[in-house]
Amino acid sequence: MSIALPDSVIAAEGEGDLPVLRVATALATGEVYLHGAHVTAWTPAGADPVLWVSGSARFGPGEAIRGGVPICFPWFGTGREPGLAPPAHGFARLAPWRLVAAEEHDDGAVTLTLELTAADVADVPAAAAWPHPFTATYAVTFGRELTLALTVENTGEGEISYEEALHTYLAVADVRTTTVQGLDGATYLDKAADGGPEPETQRGDVTFTAETDRVYDSAGTAVVVDESAGRRIGIDKDGSAHTVVWNPWTDKAASMPDYGDDEWPTMVCVETANALDAAITLAPGERHTMTARYAVTR
Repeated sequence: MSIALPDSVIAAEGEGDLPVLRVATALATGEVYLHGAHVTAWTPAGADPVLWVSGSARFGPGEAIRGGVPICFPWFGTGREPGLAPPAHGFARLAPWRLVAAEEHDDGAVTLTLELTAADVADVPAAAAWPHPFTATYAVTFGRELTLALTVENTGEGEISYEEALHTYLAVADVRTTTVQGLDGATYLDKAADGGPEPETQRGDVTFTAETDRVYDSAGTAVVVDESAGRRIGIDKDGSAHTVVWNPWTDKAASMPDYGDDEWPTMVCVETANALDAAITLAPGERHTMTARYAVTR
């Protein structure tokens, strides 16, 4: 690795022998794998871990890591167009990203910047379904807050359109006593509904009593209230039109080989996204940045 690292960052061999960058400062600890630019840990000083990773997660080339913050790009779910999936959620989380910068700031926070281009995914089979020139830059800042900024630039000569999401898995003590605030009044599609998704309106806080898979029209802040743990996780964002809320519950959890049957009460996904009708379109030379910031309070 040719990028100079500050003393607070070490390059190591992680799970599945994959290269990982580990950060340890007075403010927080964290780690990000080059595989998928996948953030798998962030723990503010004096706090419990904020991100959740399944004990059955698979680490290896071609595998999507179950937990942490997978990057969904250039499509979300099965995508808006035929022929994009499998794999679900695009190829960015399956590809080898490159570290292009590492900086420790005056306040003690650390930013790691990773990059992915069309040339980097030439050997990733799924990329053939979306053959467009692009550069994706991902700035991950570990500090008292976790800040994730995904910038996509159209480096080609024609227009491109894509979906994106930061599919963040948050650790909770018990999802059944957890709520999500900030989405009251928002329209959403319930992807877990019988008969397919139909637009509905959120009334009050989001609660969890069954499988939950909802795409909310919301550009605002969401707050995960973890009643059993006595903490709140705020998610502030920019450049995002959608918030996705997901928990597989019992049956879906049992159907996923990289997810423990009994793990579903201990996590919830609150995702920062631009998907479906909010897909991003870029003219040649244009770029778009989607940012999510996470903060823990008691």
